[in-house]
Amino acid sequence: MLSDGEDNLVEGTFVCMRRANDISQVKDFCPAPQVGSHKDGKFGTHHARDAYHLFQTKGLELNLFSSAVKLNTQYMHSLWFDLRLKRPTTLESLKTRIKANDRIAVTEKKDANTVFSFGRDQGHFGRILNQTVIPLSTMTMPNENRVVGFCFTPQDGNSLLSSLAAAMRMIHPKDWEDRIQVLKPFFFDEV
Repeated sequence: MLSDGEDNLVEGTFVCMRRANDISQVKDFCPAPQVGSHKDGKFGTHHARDAYHLFQTKGLELNLFSSAVKLNTQYMHSLWFDLRLKRPTTLESLKTRIKANDRIAVTEKKDANTVFSFGRDQGHFGRILNQTVIPLSTMTMPNENRVVGFCFTPQDGNSLLSSLAAAMRMIHPKDWEDRIQVLKPFFFDEV
């Protein structure tokens, strides 16, 4: 969306469906969905607040709001998104840009367990290092300025890649993006 200009995203609403705990943890599992409260009046949860501050580093002031629910699963987080755009676009154009982004994997799978299993079986040391996995069949456009869909968040890609990118940006501010391309062979195009 930002490839159409930094001012193209008008607002975004997200529902973060968090996993109960990590697959290796035995404590703090919730036996049923557990809804979160909106502790931040402006952003809802820390997810939108964190994203807002991340985009602020690029000089962008975005209107973001999120809600969270913890699900009784150990696989991975899922996210529902609703993005409002200033300029019209098409679903095919968005899908083409998503497929061109090496940090995003696409899938036809609609179940977190099958995405997680793919990573365990095919990933580098059982991990999906992409930032997100988008089931393209879930994306829809109620109109030419609105995109709605789902994605899965592989925790390894989320934490490991983000931490590495932040460290490299701090150490090598001019060419950090080029330097982290060493990981490109470990990103999936499709899951």
